[in-house]
Amino acid sequence: MPQSKPIVPVILSGGSGTRLWPMSTSEMPKQMLSLTADETMLQLTAQRARGERFASPIVVANARHAGMVEAQLDAVGTTPQALILEPVGRNTAPAIALAAIAAGSGDVPLLVMPSDHVIADVAAFHSAIAVALPLVEAGWLITFGIDPLSPETGYGWIRLGEEISEGVHRVAKFVEKPPLGVAEAMLAAGNHAWNGGIFLFRADAYLAALAIHNPAILAASQRAMDGVRGEGTRLYPDADAFAAAPSDSIDYAVMEKADRVAVVPVSMGWSDLGSWDALHEISDRDQDGNVHASREGGEVIAIDTANCLVRSDGARIAMVGVQDLIVVASGKDILILPRGRSQEVKALIEAMKR
Repeated sequence: MPQSKPIVPVILSGGSGTRLWPMSTSEMPKQMLSLTADETMLQLTAQRARGERFASPIVVANARHAGMVEAQLDAVGTTPQALILEPVGRNTAPAIALAAIAAGSGDVPLLVMPSDHVIADVAAFHSAIAVALPLVEAGWLITFGIDPLSPETGYGWIRLGEEISEGVHRVAKFVEKPPLGVAEAMLAAGNHAWNGGIFLFRADAYLAALAIHNPAILAASQRAMDGVRGEGTRLYPDADAFAAAPSDSIDYAVMEKADRVAVVPVSMGWSDLGSWDALHEISDRDQDGNVHASREGGEVIAIDTANCLVRSDGARIAMVGVQDLIVVASGKDILILPRGRSQEVKALIEAMKR
């Protein structure tokens, strides 16, 4: 993969992932959990952007999780060049601006990745990066479009425009999370991809687009980094300055508005692992269709049970004669719901807050 500068991975680790409650909480978000392998989601993300083509990562995280992030990365031999600790969450556009400024604001390519996604085929991901790089070096903003497997209504979609180089298409349109009928039509049309939220662009190209399309985010992020306080690799942006940044996603703030935006479609075994149903779908199942895992003294016993996902990190869970359930026990909290309804965990958490 010829290139002039090593790619700087930017790992976004500020999310709380509460749809995987009770295991994922604001204190222990899902990227810090081992859900699909022995490694945590954060560790797997760091490991997929390693080698001579990549520089050390920049990690943007919640200040509360600083020690946990450092310990998890150290355990897999990764030392970030910077750990930017957000004083307050302001969504992805300001977080990426902090990283671009920390990277020097120049022509270095940034590979922006959420810390809690699954990519089963890392070789396919690296091939897509290689396809994107020539346009990135020419100043384009690239997003990776996931090969759609179903009429998913929980994801944004991307309509592919003209092919501007082999394997790279101009983005014709970003589509909001669609109703089922629209999703089915897009899947059938064959010229759409899921929006996976993974990006590749030069730091200066991103900051320049932000200056045009959302200058308030750029100004607040720049002020926050002008007043940054450093402790080793930890960077603490100025809290008051960063709090003034509008809260907006990179999609709304930049990608949907900028001119030179392209998409590389890729099939790489991707999942955002946004629900317990998603975990059941991508996990190895036993002969009865069950996925069960126990850690830290937990125990699962299932008799005459089919198509269930069962996890415990302490309690003993015994199931007889049931099917299509999700049962998750963590500490004193136990979640039980039918498979297919795990997106409703979000509503459950709101009800508990009330």
